[in-house]
Amino acid sequence: MTSSTTASQSELEAARVPLGWRDQCSSLLIPLNVCRHKTLYMPWKCEDERHGYEKCQYDDYMRRMKQLTRQKKAAAEAAAAEE
Repeated sequence: MTSSTTASQSELEAARVPLGWRDQCSSLLIPLNVCRHKTLYMPWKCEDERHGYEKCQYDDYMRRMKQLTRQKKAAAEAAAAEE
């Protein structure tokens, strides 16, 4: 299941992205890290790239929390139906 914001394994390996950071937003992390290296991690640089990456992370978190809520609700309904 590859989305438009997920980089391929070869791209991630070439960019030396650690396994912990290889998630749904990995294709946005690669250009952000390149920009950070070019600008020596100056916080006022790469704002657009950082904002895009953080927005993707937030959207992914919200999607996972909604999915968890649905799963908990379904489990509670199944437990109530058994009684």
